[in-house]
Amino acid sequence: MQVVKYVFQAHGDERGQLVALEEEKDIPFKIKRVYYLYDTLPGVTRGYHAHKSLEQILVCIHGSCKIRLDDGHEKKVVALEKPYEGLYVSHAVWREMFDFSPDAVLMVLASELYDESDYIRNYDKFLEYVHEREQQVEEG
Repeated sequence: MQVVKYVFQAHGDERGQLVALEEEKDIPFKIKRVYYLYDTLPGVTRGYHAHKSLEQILVCIHGSCKIRLDDGHEKKVVALEKPYEGLYVSHAVWREMFDFSPDAVLMVLASELYDESDYIRNYDKFLEYVHEREQQVEEG
């Protein structure tokens, strides 16, 4: 599994820092939805799902957290600790967000509007989905 971590250009001086993100320039898709998580209690894990078509960029704009990624074959954990770093998460990748610092704010930029039918919320069904997609590719 390829993990793509973006480092966004920060602009700053004695007044502070600024990061500007533009769709299809800094972000590899049109942004249709933005949401963020905060005040996540200690020990809580969020996510536990994959998407059929949605793509995301995750940015921990304050504090830190970890993201567990799983493409059905390989698992990786990526730390997000800097407000100018973004993690690209493709469709058909199971994700779990955990180990949030008390001050963490995790912002998510999404390629699509909310659509419950795009979610895969059961891990076994996710593995079936990955297997079926691979068979379709092999068959041509």
